[in-house]
Amino acid sequence: MARIDLNHIRHAYGANPKSDKDYALREVHYGFEDGGAYALLGPSGCGKTTLLNIISGLLHASHGQLLFDGKDVTRLSTQERNIAQVFQFPVIYDTMTVYDNLAFPLRNRGVGEADVDRKVRETLDMIDLASWAKRKARGLTADQKQKISLGRGLVRSDVNAILFDEPLTVIDPHMKWVLRSQLKQLHRRFGYTMIYVTHDQTEALTFAEKVVVMYDGEIVQIGTPAELFERPKHTFVGYFIGSPGMNVMPVAVEGRRARLGGQTIELPGTPKAEGASIELGIRPEYVRLGAKGMPVTIRKVEDIGRHKVVRASLEGREIAAILGEDDHVPADPHVSFDPAGINLYDKSWRVEMGA
Repeated sequence: MARIDLNHIRHAYGANPKSDKDYALREVHYGFEDGGAYALLGPSGCGKTTLLNIISGLLHASHGQLLFDGKDVTRLSTQERNIAQVFQFPVIYDTMTVYDNLAFPLRNRGVGEADVDRKVRETLDMIDLASWAKRKARGLTADQKQKISLGRGLVRSDVNAILFDEPLTVIDPHMKWVLRSQLKQLHRRFGYTMIYVTHDQTEALTFAEKVVVMYDGEIVQIGTPAELFERPKHTFVGYFIGSPGMNVMPVAVEGRRARLGGQTIELPGTPKAEGASIELGIRPEYVRLGAKGMPVTIRKVEDIGRHKVVRASLEGREIAAILGEDDHVPADPHVSFDPAGINLYDKSWRVEMGA
């Protein structure tokens, strides 16, 4: 495995880019630790697959430098980088057996047959396909085929990293959970450097130690699932992570108070910014619905079993709150904000608040 450093990487698919808008991937400067489990999370078109393909060597960046353990691999091929990549759709040899699919990359590198057999059998046990070793791959299910794709990466002892490009898209929901769990177990056991691309927040948050959130060609935040939930650095992170996402509303800030229409909200500290572009963000989990606070008009209540999502209007702004499964919506509803959940943003970026 290897540490992967991205030094001021940028990429444009067109010739002669002149501005940031011409770049599919704006400047990325970050290091993936050796043995870390990372997820690249974001919507379609945000640049996450472009970044993954630059790391693998399927694409060469327009600008910047790529290092594996301090060695410049910017212009090396995928094969020279010793990368294993698992794609959205399983890439396997249907006419081969499961065993031979895993043995192929080793035999192709001239590994002795005794070592091939040992490594293949170890890997078959890892991915829970030992009993299918002699079966042709053609008749297997989508999740079994994806396990073979994964196994072809795991069977090699020389890989610097294993990259996953939305590998569970074609897998049914239950098997997604099973395969995610197996990936986490493999990472804990063997310490592979893993980078996992997805647009699904559940996949990202349950797989990765650190999530790299991407938006409009750039990284907007890198953090643990708890950090992304509690302190989104950008309003997009607040929108994209959480269900429902963070409530964001424009406010006027005066010292330790924020004004929303005719209502005043006490802040947990004094922000280090003021202006017309200030927004207050608070997740539905921190919105308290009761008989005291700011009056709201209830628009809709969604009962999703484990809890209720209450959609309401506060000073003309849509707001969501979460109630417990057995909690009741008050007849004269008001909301208050838990100070622990209040964030302020200036031009979409989080503002620190002093004591």
